[in-house]
Amino acid sequence: MDYLPRIVDEELEERLEATGAVVIEGPKTCGKTATARNLAASEVRLDVDRNARRMVGISPGTVLSGDTPRLIDEWQIEPDIWNHVRRAVDDRGAPGQFILTGSAVPADDVTRHTGAGRLTRLRMRTLSLFETGRSSGQISLGALLNGEVQDSEPSTLTVPQLAELICRGGWPGHIRHPLPLALRMNRGYLNEIRRVDIAQVSGRRRDPVKVGRLLRSLARNVATRASLRTLVKDVRGGDSTMKPDTAAEYLEALDRLMIVEDLPAWAPHLRSRTRLRSTPVRHFVDPSLATAALRIAPERLLDDLAYFGFLFESMVIRDLRVYAQTLEAEVFHYREKAGLEVDAVVETDDGRWAAFEVKLGERWVEQGMANLRRIAARMIQGGRGKPSALAVIVPNGYGHVRHGEVGIIPIGTLGP
Repeated sequence: MDYLPRIVDEELEERLEATGAVVIEGPKTCGKTATARNLAASEVRLDVDRNARRMVGISPGTVLSGDTPRLIDEWQIEPDIWNHVRRAVDDRGAPGQFILTGSAVPADDVTRHTGAGRLTRLRMRTLSLFETGRSSGQISLGALLNGEVQDSEPSTLTVPQLAELICRGGWPGHIRHPLPLALRMNRGYLNEIRRVDIAQVSGRRRDPVKVGRLLRSLARNVATRASLRTLVKDVRGGDSTMKPDTAAEYLEALDRLMIVEDLPAWAPHLRSRTRLRSTPVRHFVDPSLATAALRIAPERLLDDLAYFGFLFESMVIRDLRVYAQTLEAEVFHYREKAGLEVDAVVETDDGRWAAFEVKLGERWVEQGMANLRRIAARMIQGGRGKPSALAVIVPNGYGHVRHGEVGIIPIGTLGP
């Protein structure tokens, strides 16, 4: 299969020029191996090569020997390889020696020698709409953060098409499959997580039935600030005896598998007395996992527009995270105790920021615009400064963003 270019390709290349090794982290099947292979000169795959796994303990230098950059795929299966890579980078004293890929984060003590200055971490997620060719990218997040005026031709993505894109997900291996097969593969993916992967990453047996119930609870509460107590109560509704501590352990394991990726709260350091809420917003790494957990097909989403709206927001957050990463920026949400709430705030390392509301239907756009005007006024009043851009992200139509105004961005026009 031909390689599908990724936004992180350039970032990976830049990091290999600067450091001895790059660790690509992301959920299983998000495309890490294909991206690494695109630049690697040799490879060893620890997930399929038993002999290589044995050699890590017998002769690690043999495993690390090969043309550079050398790919060590699924390195966390033999976590001792971490320190051998670190030492090899020190000994060779040259950049671009290794690419490590991993779909789970090992216990902290495995990487206690952080490799600062030797190894750098690169996060990968599933494909954005821009990467799959479903977004024109005419409105650039980078240009928005620079305060540039932006316009686009109309996006023709329909709501039914968006429902299919949400359920299919951004998994590279599913793009060319018929929709029914892609949905079945997504459900199989979660089934493997709850039966096998979560036990492996936590080092102890986990009840797959309870894990499944927790996944369904997370799916029902996607794009909300559901507390641990709320999740446990939801799980117990299925006659489960799950305790809060157990649920917290399961959530930690899912986080280490990079299946969930909660959206943190923005702390703009206001001089005003505005009281903020810090509870994160629940998200899967890809919204298709929510529909897979609940066994929802696109047709059912069209019958529940309220839930569809939450999933549309989750898809937008996924894409913003992909685009923001390459811009040295992060994505947050904002909520005041007094009630003002904004779905997404993108902030760069140098302090520029842009705020976005996500609305599935035209009737909610004015409300989103009002929220964005309020947050801009609040930030200026509190000394945080003016935003680079304010916009409501919608399913389709024309896109436009102007200085000092709240713009409109169809998701099918947004790109890095």
